[in-house]
Amino acid sequence: MSAAHLGVDDYALARVPMDQRYSWWSVAVQRFGQVSALSQFLLGSTVGFSMTFWGAFWAFTLGSVVLELVSIGVGIIGAREGLQTSVLTRWTGFGQGGSALIGVAVGISLIGWFGVQSGVSAEALVSLIGGMPLWAWSLVFGLAVTLIVLWGFASMNWVAYLTVPAFLILVGWSIGRELFGHSVGALVASPPPGPPMSLLQGTTLVAGGFIVGAVITPDMTRFNRTAADVVKQTVVGFTVGEYLIGMSGVLLAHAVRSDDIITIVTSSVGWVGTLVIILGTLKINDWNLYSAGLGVVNFVATVFGRRVNRGVATLLLGVVGSLLAAGGILGKFTGFLIVLGVSFPPIAGIMVAEYFVVKRWRPELEASRAVGELPASAPTWVPATLVIWLASALIGGLVGWGLPSINSLLAAFLLYVAAGKLGLLRGFGTSLTAQREAPLPAHAAPVHD
Repeated sequence: MSAAHLGVDDYALARVPMDQRYSWWSVAVQRFGQVSALSQFLLGSTVGFSMTFWGAFWAFTLGSVVLELVSIGVGIIGAREGLQTSVLTRWTGFGQGGSALIGVAVGISLIGWFGVQSGVSAEALVSLIGGMPLWAWSLVFGLAVTLIVLWGFASMNWVAYLTVPAFLILVGWSIGRELFGHSVGALVASPPPGPPMSLLQGTTLVAGGFIVGAVITPDMTRFNRTAADVVKQTVVGFTVGEYLIGMSGVLLAHAVRSDDIITIVTSSVGWVGTLVIILGTLKINDWNLYSAGLGVVNFVATVFGRRVNRGVATLLLGVVGSLLAAGGILGKFTGFLIVLGVSFPPIAGIMVAEYFVVKRWRPELEASRAVGELPASAPTWVPATLVIWLASALIGGLVGWGLPSINSLLAAFLLYVAAGKLGLLRGFGTSLTAQREAPLPAHAAPVHD
């Protein structure tokens, strides 16, 4: 197999044809796999340790509403246009240059988290199986996920159908063992075991914990058939995932009066708890790598004018992320990854404002969608958008009231609409796109139900 045909390209720089899209339930399982990951379990224990049960309930409710609104807004754009996030931003306010910046930011952020999650799973594998040092298991887990992602959405879908039910069964068992002998009513009524946390702080943790995943929703929803499918899968995925997994973590924190849930679960139910960690990490880590690959493919295409197969980019990023995890150095960069995440909410605000309100470049998208191609050109730079992006990120990071992610998202939306009304959204330069970015021949071919 040549490098150009490694894995599947999965329409990395092209529209996903309607006959290559999936039923809403198939995509919903993927979304649920993301939202019900180990990180949400840990988030629930963190919130529950410092809040009452009902306080945590409202924090998860408000945070979920924020995430659902963001995911639905940008997700509908992805489903209509059939394009991944960083490519879509070329015609939703950012232009070719801004799209490259988004692509590299997505790539750096998500490959970093891919390495961090690989290290977490490696620790679980050492305790479950042993036989190899931590660095070796980091490589094994990271490369195993890489092989899954090489074959794109279709193989990730099959993995979701296997791992999500298994994860839920094992979580149910481990939680049941821990809660046995406790009165649920008493746990619900008990005060928080840790230092108190306000509703605003709790909501910020819930919304901020998955905001990057919400913003890059088009990477997933481009495989949806209708806007209604996007709404259904988002509501089901977030509602069930956040409440089932997140609130389970809250109850456990109250039961054991600690936020160190992972250590408690693995020590009490042994290998079952370890499998919970591995399965809970796997389903979000494949999407970390998948979206990182899409972002890098777009970056290379826009900056260097080279068409790189998504499978090749995935393999290279997977190897790099696995090696970084094996080296144990990514834990020192989590602070940087969190700071980088502040830049993502304004992207969603700008995309939604451009596509649904301002519509400066939407006619180009609609005309090309009718023939299943990309627009023939895109603005090279949109300086006003870059200023709005930076200003909104600063507002989110520096304003001391409200939810930082929502502050930056709303600021970006309002500033972009105002700039559109004032005629400030002008593209500088023109970049041709359609001719060199036709889909590569290597992609999944079956028609899906």
